[in-house]
Amino acid sequence: MRRIFIVIIFSFVLTGCQEKSISQPNPFFEREEIAFEEYMVPDYFIPENINVIGLGDSLTQGVGDELKRDGYFGRVALAMNYWKGVKELRSENLAKRGRRSDQLIKQLEEPEIQASVKKADVIYMTIGGNDMMKIVKEHLFDLKTKPFYVELGKFENRLDEIFKMIRGLNGDAMIVVAGLYNPLSIVIAEANEFDTIIEDWNEAIEIQAIMDGKACLCQ
Repeated sequence: MRRIFIVIIFSFVLTGCQEKSISQPNPFFEREEIAFEEYMVPDYFIPENINVIGLGDSLTQGVGDELKRDGYFGRVALAMNYWKGVKELRSENLAKRGRRSDQLIKQLEEPEIQASVKKADVIYMTIGGNDMMKIVKEHLFDLKTKPFYVELGKFENRLDEIFKMIRGLNGDAMIVVAGLYNPLSIVIAEANEFDTIIEDWNEAIEIQAIMDGKACLCQ
């Protein structure tokens, strides 16, 4: 209903503008001349040096890449070398296999890591998978949904702290964070409770990315 009302109002505005332009036309000799300004090449067409870093766990580190091309991070970094506007690309993969969100917070406290974050133009990050695997290992023989949601609340707080730490060091870099996936989907075709848990964890990551304003979630 609101959309229909807006359309009606907009139609009246357009009608009013048309009537005014028809009833009160400006004489030809009084019309302003069009000023042609010299076209300036935007700054983003000028090739620049780009710094890219990877943070998080084994997915960003590239563990398990059968082609030995450093996983998605290595492939993206290689492709970025051919992007227009990129003069020289410097990439640094700081991710580590098995890293959880609490461990990433500790890593971001290290001076060397902070120096890399400060220089970064783009930050690729995967985090959260090992937080979930910790729950799986602790409740392997009595796996229920409740522990995952208890941990989700803690993970949301840690993720918020991670983003605040990054933004405290670098307020301009684009953060590209990848969502989690259900490893059981490879062997189990039908949907299961774990799918719902994964969706809720990914929603938490997505909300954090939206709140940041300069981040995006890839799934």
